[in-house]
Amino acid sequence: MVGVDSTVVNVALPDIRHDLGFSPTGLSWVLNAYTLAFGGLLLLGGRIGDLAGRRRTLTAGVLLFAGSSLLGGLAGEGGWLLAARAAQGAGAALIAPSTLALITTGFPEGPRRHHALGVYSSMAGIGASVGLLVGGMLTSWASWRWSLLINVPIGVGVALALPRFVPETPRHAGRFDAAGALTGTAGTTSLVYAFVRVSEDGWSDTRALLGFTAAAALLAGFCLVEARAGQPVMPLRLFADRDRTGGYLGVLLLPAGMFGAFYFLTLFTQQVLDYSPLRAGVAFLPMTLAMFTVVRLVPRLLARLGAKPVLLTGMGLLVAAAGWLWRLEPGDGYAAGLLGPLLLLGTGIGLSFMPLNATILARVAPGDAGAASGLLQTLQWLGGTVGLAVLVTVYGTATRHATGAPAAVLTTGAARAFGAGALIALTALVVSTLVIRGGRTRQQA
Repeated sequence: MVGVDSTVVNVALPDIRHDLGFSPTGLSWVLNAYTLAFGGLLLLGGRIGDLAGRRRTLTAGVLLFAGSSLLGGLAGEGGWLLAARAAQGAGAALIAPSTLALITTGFPEGPRRHHALGVYSSMAGIGASVGLLVGGMLTSWASWRWSLLINVPIGVGVALALPRFVPETPRHAGRFDAAGALTGTAGTTSLVYAFVRVSEDGWSDTRALLGFTAAAALLAGFCLVEARAGQPVMPLRLFADRDRTGGYLGVLLLPAGMFGAFYFLTLFTQQVLDYSPLRAGVAFLPMTLAMFTVVRLVPRLLARLGAKPVLLTGMGLLVAAAGWLWRLEPGDGYAAGLLGPLLLLGTGIGLSFMPLNATILARVAPGDAGAASGLLQTLQWLGGTVGLAVLVTVYGTATRHATGAPAAVLTTGAARAFGAGALIALTALVVSTLVIRGGRTRQQA
């Protein structure tokens, strides 16, 4: 649900603008309202699960997500839809860390957990790419409203199934860290907002600069609060493990380099190759199939080789995919220009993110599983937001200096953005090589 909803609305934006009368600037907030709420509340959502019970928190998040999807699908004006999208983001912030924490505490460290994390990683990655296909189908065949309403029966079904199939986790006693929750949520929300403004209006935007200033002050205060809190929202002891710290750096840097690629690939397929929304969604299926195939093999590779070799191989493939796209030309068709990089992206994502998740969640105390999961997903979401802002800036600079037909200008800008993404992914590869020690866990051995 969370993966699909991160992209399902994208291809429906023109129809939403026509029906609800959004301005071009206002339309971007159909995506940004979800991004802000989700990214800003992930830390808080993870800690709520630790203290209130993770199945209970997951159920509340699913019901909030389904209810806000219903309100969004029935929206009669723009403000109503934006409020529903923000509520969806809040529900997702309860769902995502609780799901990952339930996997961490429900499966012992080793092959069984790696298999469960493989299924989780494939569902999250496939959901994002399938969202483009589902959004194109629903928008073309029915209405953009069904891209939201489809969540309602799924959410109700999940909420009814949870008590039967998922045991509740123990509550962990302690006072809720209200000061940490307030400063952490406000700080991450300010930071995400600032980068959203940068992606729209550039680095000189006054509101973006104010957002960065507020984020720096709030996050500095957050770190001071967490160092003294008895039950912190983000326990600083999570960074005492070198491998986990390296994993956190990886989930920050890798999405920063790669997630923006999907934005520019969508632009290229629809505006250069002249694909319909549905055909553009179908174009991503080779990546989805490669990802799904690879994640089924990763648990065996982890048991045999350990996390680090698998992770570095996946990161290397992602660097190669971005470098290939760096050479994209306006005359390149789908087979020559996109098919190879998409297969590399799917394989690289399948080999990279599950070992990162396994490295971060190894040896986490049960009471910290929600906080560790919330921080993982906060950094991953923040990395994608930061990376998109950087790549959009590179794209804008390149297109302002490019000449020729619109398709050639767009391709030039997209290729430069892919090049910047390749450099960020290469940085993630170098950091992971130097910081993560790797090796098999005692349970694996």
